[in-house]
Amino acid sequence: MTAVTMTATGRTGRRTGTGQLAGTWPLLRLALRRDRIIMPVWVLVLGGSFSSVGQSIASLYGTAAQRAELAASMNGNSSLRAMYGPVFGDSVGALVSWRMIAFGAALAAVMSLVVVVRHTREEEETGRQEMLSSAMVGRRAPLTAALLAALIANAGLGLVIVAGMAASGAGGAGAVALASAVAGVGALFACTAAIAAQFTESARLAKGLTAAVIGAAFVLKAAGDSATDDGSSVLTWLSPLGWAENVRPYADERWWVLLVIAGAVAVQCAVAYALTGRRDVGMSFLATRPGPARGRISTALGLAVRLQRGALLGWTVSFAVVGFVFGGLTGGAADLVGDNEKTKEIFERMGGQSGLTDAFLASMVSVLGTVAALYIVSSVLRLHGEETAGRAEPVLAGGVGRTGWAAGHLLIAFGGAALIMTVGGLGLAGGYGHELPAVLGASLVQLPAVWLLGGVTVLLYGALPKAAAAGWGLVGLCLALGWIGPALDLPQPVMDVSPFTHLPKLPGAAAMGWGPVALLIAAAAVLVAGGLAALRRRDMLT
Repeated sequence: MTAVTMTATGRTGRRTGTGQLAGTWPLLRLALRRDRIIMPVWVLVLGGSFSSVGQSIASLYGTAAQRAELAASMNGNSSLRAMYGPVFGDSVGALVSWRMIAFGAALAAVMSLVVVVRHTREEEETGRQEMLSSAMVGRRAPLTAALLAALIANAGLGLVIVAGMAASGAGGAGAVALASAVAGVGALFACTAAIAAQFTESARLAKGLTAAVIGAAFVLKAAGDSATDDGSSVLTWLSPLGWAENVRPYADERWWVLLVIAGAVAVQCAVAYALTGRRDVGMSFLATRPGPARGRISTALGLAVRLQRGALLGWTVSFAVVGFVFGGLTGGAADLVGDNEKTKEIFERMGGQSGLTDAFLASMVSVLGTVAALYIVSSVLRLHGEETAGRAEPVLAGGVGRTGWAAGHLLIAFGGAALIMTVGGLGLAGGYGHELPAVLGASLVQLPAVWLLGGVTVLLYGALPKAAAAGWGLVGLCLALGWIGPALDLPQPVMDVSPFTHLPKLPGAAAMGWGPVALLIAAAAVLVAGGLAALRRRDMLT
């Protein structure tokens, strides 16, 4: 740590602003080079979805009267306000803002937390930051480079949103306000992630803490919006996502709300800088509790449970809450759609050719399934994190085989996916009020597709560990196809890329199609077996 202290304080031992930030630009270039693929994908896909939704709304609601009727029906349904927020206008741009601003801002926040944690806490956890700090790198340079990378990503996202909205015919000041609100919230949570990275020695936990804050922000916004139809609730104003919607793009924009977001960014950034100057590289304010391996933790499975139980508990609780909320929306599905035949077609493409309520339930179950794929990929990639951090080798040196070590984590990943889908199905049925067997069965039918994506990630990790993160890209593609594909009426061959497309649309399907389900399970089993075989034959990363 001596080299780190010397470079942080300068050769004379005196702290200077220049010394604190020395090496920022080389670190920023390195960060942008490492993210040269994933960052543009995030920006283009998320930014382009605003334009796609605008074109879809213009097609579905072509007249001012139809849009006004939609806006009135949305504001009159408290459950829908909880999910999307209030509607402040009936233009195409205002409806795009209503539909996308909260979700877009939340996804921008996720993008930012991934960028910041990757280039701060993850670098320290793997030991690379200590090596870099042995050169002329200031104490606050890594944090500065990470925040600048996140700022560049959010600025790019804002530009794509503005260009996309202009291309769809809804440009002007509203597009600028919409882009600024989304990018501003993304920058805000980049600072939140920077603070979380100071408190924990684990990159995984830093991501989890920041994600929990994002989830809490969404819950506060939802609770406030369900109570009022104008965004004036105190709970809404306690949430940064509520600030974004209160910018009111395309509806007499409130530019001063952007100053609130900027102020919060400045305060959190100052806190992050203050904290990073008061700890050593690799250390944290919440130290990991040491202890001997006793009882169940002395086995590979026990260790995997210990390492992943917190994340599994968080996912389980989240699925229970989200399932219950979705179930509460089901009763108003008919009111949501009204007499608009094109909207009915969208739900039927998402949920199958069945009754509207069954189609809505099927579409909500599909959403739960695609989100569960995020859990299984994250859980499988815990193997990669343990390996790159050097914690796998001591375990394997103790007489535990690679297959046994990996099997413990895979049991948590695949079994945990089954658990959260079960809990989500129970919540969905509970919120709806009845049809428990049918809804629970529909939730469990999503598992073969979830397991298939987990199997692909296992194969990537076993055979090409440096490409294992591509599992996130596959899940992102499935999310995009499942959420946006039906609205854009994409060709069936494109939709078939997602394994979720091949599942029976339950509840409400005329017959249970066991063939695709069996094929997906078999394919997942083959992929897992292939990944474990490759893991046994390759060298461990160092």
